[in-house]
Amino acid sequence: MANLHGGQIVARALAKEGVQFVFTLCGGHIMSIYDGCIDEGIRVIDVRHEQTAAHAADGWGRVTGQPGVALVTAGPGLTDAVTGVATAHRAKAPMVIIGGQAPRAFQDMGGLQDMNHVELMRPITKWSVAVPDSRRLGEYVATAFRIATTNVPGPVFLEMPLDFLFDNVDEERVVSPTKYRTEAGIAGDPEYIERAFEVIRKAERPVCLVGSQYWWSRRREAYMPFLDTFGMPTFVNGMARGSIPPEHPYGMTLARKDALRKSDCVLIFGTPLDFRIGYGRSSHIDPEAKIIQVDLDGGEIGRNRAIEVGLIGDTGIIMEQLTQAAKKSGYQKDLHKAWTDDIRRIDAEKRAAHDPEMTSNASPVNPVRACAEIDAVLNEDSIVIGDGGDFVGTAANVLRIRKPGHWLDAGPLGTLGAGPGFAMAAKLAKPKSDVIIVYGDGSFGLNGFEFEAMSRQKINVVGVIGNDAAWQQIKRGQVQIYGPDRAIACSLDFTRYDKVAEALGCHGEYVEKPDDLRPALKRALAADKPAVVNIKIGTSEFRKDAISV
Repeated sequence: MANLHGGQIVARALAKEGVQFVFTLCGGHIMSIYDGCIDEGIRVIDVRHEQTAAHAADGWGRVTGQPGVALVTAGPGLTDAVTGVATAHRAKAPMVIIGGQAPRAFQDMGGLQDMNHVELMRPITKWSVAVPDSRRLGEYVATAFRIATTNVPGPVFLEMPLDFLFDNVDEERVVSPTKYRTEAGIAGDPEYIERAFEVIRKAERPVCLVGSQYWWSRRREAYMPFLDTFGMPTFVNGMARGSIPPEHPYGMTLARKDALRKSDCVLIFGTPLDFRIGYGRSSHIDPEAKIIQVDLDGGEIGRNRAIEVGLIGDTGIIMEQLTQAAKKSGYQKDLHKAWTDDIRRIDAEKRAAHDPEMTSNASPVNPVRACAEIDAVLNEDSIVIGDGGDFVGTAANVLRIRKPGHWLDAGPLGTLGAGPGFAMAAKLAKPKSDVIIVYGDGSFGLNGFEFEAMSRQKINVVGVIGNDAAWQQIKRGQVQIYGPDRAIACSLDFTRYDKVAEALGCHGEYVEKPDDLRPALKRALAADKPAVVNIKIGTSEFRKDAISV
């Protein structure tokens, strides 16, 4: 039998999981894994900051449903990646991050970049562990994938010491597990399914909110039959964006606050009662409304708000179970047709109220008009990444995403700078899709140099910057609370980021007039290289009361 070095053992284990790409910034501790990846046909994508490597691994998981992989060197290589891992942890996205370490033989002797990685990563991962032996490198990779994808998804960290990665092991001594994980989902307790259905059946004004766990469901096909059976107003967030076609009769966007405040029964699928819905308090949901909460994590059920029925399980499977209960009982969705029509009317009125800004000819460009122009160049397969604050907040309400997994944002951690990593992963996973990063000008500055990495590796994405020369989401709050003369540390310049992109080998466009925007976007999408469209934007009434704290 042949000898394998540790990097080859790791790469074989990754290939066994179907890994096509790994994301990295080069480091001496992990270079043997690169060598193994060459043998296994795994493409190594290098970035300019380890944060982006982690974001790309996270993004791969969000687009494909399978864990992405980041490789980082020890010490600052790993600490640079912490923000990306924490973003995935808060968003419950699967990823595997492999970090180098000084040789185990020299542990506690002051090796280069030696630090306690495992304890650092433990609070922001599902599992953080140091591999104990070179023979078991592949076994630990297999276990990492099992843990990252089981029940609630999330990131896993493996520390691999340098001497293990360079060690040579007889192939027959390598631990290579088989049949070590399942794709089975979790069904809801039948008794609690009946309880939940009874609450829905008696409701006059039911509302449904579907979150990211829909995307990880083993029964996503149960979603549309569920909507058609119950016919209630349905809103989405997180990775569920795009799961309801824009023209669907029960999918709505702008009337969520009105619906939740008026509803007597709220079904919450796979999203926490966190700040995004006011922690379930009376400011956002009628205090008399009965809550049915579905989550893969039983610890989330009942957090921040008393619930009527809690169901632990897979969103799609429980939708399927509720649909079956409704059909068995002869449930009639038309009983609350007037309620659904009322929320649909409110939703349409709110959207129509923004029509003047969507068609505004103001220069600099109105942010809502800018987003309407972006929407006009999207097609069914376009993937949009939101990386910013105020401009992305506008885009999230204006852009019509056609498919699940085709809208990516940092999620509840609110991380800026995730855009390039998400976009690189999305384009590699879906090479035929247009991939567009909707940027704030502030967020572009965090990891904008990744456009060099994209240009060099021919990963053609388009960044669209809403440039108002400010960290507007924060500046607005400062002005409203303290006054315009005391709004500090939140102003920028109208920088020509398009020129920066050109210097990095990309296509650049600068736009000040609304009629010039759509042609510029089309040229960027057709440029056959990464591109940045830098839009000088003005002000809008769309988010005038939005304060981020």
